[in-house]
Order: sequence, then C-alpha cells, then structure tokens
Amino acid sequence: MFSEQVFERLKPAFEAARDPERAAGQQAYMRDQFPYLGLTLPVVRKVSRDVLRGLPRPADDDLREVALRCWDLPEREWQYFACELLRAKPPAGPDFLATLRQLITTKSWWDTVDPLATRVTGDLVREHPALAHDMDAWSAEENMWLVRTAILHQLHWGAETDTRRLFSYCANQASHRDFFVRKAIGWALRHYARTDPSAVRAYVDAHRDVLSGLSIREATKHL
Repeated sequence: MFSEQVFERLKPAFEAARDPERAAGQQAYMRDQFPYLGLTLPVVRKVSRDVLRGLPRPADDDLREVALRCWDLPEREWQYFACELLRAKPPAGPDFLATLRQLITTKSWWDTVDPLATRVTGDLVREHPALAHDMDAWSAEENMWLVRTAILHQLHWGAETDTRRLFSYCANQASHRDFFVRKAIGWALRHYARTDPSAVRAYVDAHRDVLSGLSIREATKHL
C-alpha cells in the first residue's frame, strides 16, 4: 500500500535528521504555532525525493490518505512533506480540490498555503478549467487563506493567465483587512507583470484609490 510504504521510509528518515536546537528556533520564528523536528527545507526536499524514489505512481486516493495523515501529525515537517508529495506526484482528478480545500483551511499559514496554492491548486485548475468557477467562489470566501489561494493560483500561468479573473479578484479584495491577502494581491500582480507589464501598470493606475499601499508597492516593484 502506497501510504504504508511512504511512512515506513519517511519516519526513520525524519527521525535521523531531527535537530531539537534548530526546532526551537523554527517554532519561535513561526510564532509558536507549530512544533518542529528541526529540519531545514532543503533537507525536507531531499528526504522527500529519497522516500518517493522507486515507488509506484499513486492514485488520488493514495495522495489523499498520505496528505491527511501528514496533516494530523504535530510537527510542521510532515505537512511540508505532503506539499512536496503533491507537487512531485500531482493529483489527476478534479475532485481532489475538496482535499486541497481541507488542507488549505487546516493548520493554515503561508508556508503550506502558498505551495498548495501556486503549484498544486494552480496545476489542477489549469488541467480542469471548470474548476475556475470554484476559484471564483474561493475568492469571495470569508476564509482569508482560500482568498489568498484564489488570487495566487495562476501565479505560474504566464501568458495563459485569465486576467479578467486575476484583476477582478484583486479589485474585489483590495480593501481586505489582512496583510496576507493584500500581500498576495501585490505578489500576483508583480508576477504577472513579467508577462504583461503594461497591463499591470494600467491596472494599478486605474485602481490606486482602492488598492492598499502594500499591494501597490509589491505590484510595481519591478515596473
């Protein structure tokens, strides 16, 4: 069974790399929201590659089981592994979006939400365009992490970006009270400016009265 194979490899690898001193610093940096094993992200990524090497291609149900098990474990590195797994072995079916919603809205912080948003959710929506309607709904949610995900899910789409959606999400949430949403607006616009700087410049100029200073600074950083 895929999940058992993963955890048989992963648990001893994580335990061998444990660093309690570093873990204390990581936990403090993340405002004591999560306990840590003390692994750096490069170590997590290397362990992830080693663990997944040679394993069969997982079905979506396998991915769901591993990800949810990782989310149930206390240390943050388990959730990082789940994000790496979903990037390396992306889910195939549109129904997996429900699982992504669960992950995004549980133990939520930028360090897991962003890879799930910009890579896993974005790739799934690009593969299944009908899911864009779900992004429309997420963009208007009360949960700020779903809003952030909707704004960021096209981050790596380049010329394929649906600018009507991107710009409307940004405009609709321009006055959002939370830093992470305002930051996401600026980040998404700045990234799209690599593809169409004139469109971003025109958008910012037309919306200066509603965009926050943070969003404007981020969006225009390289214009």
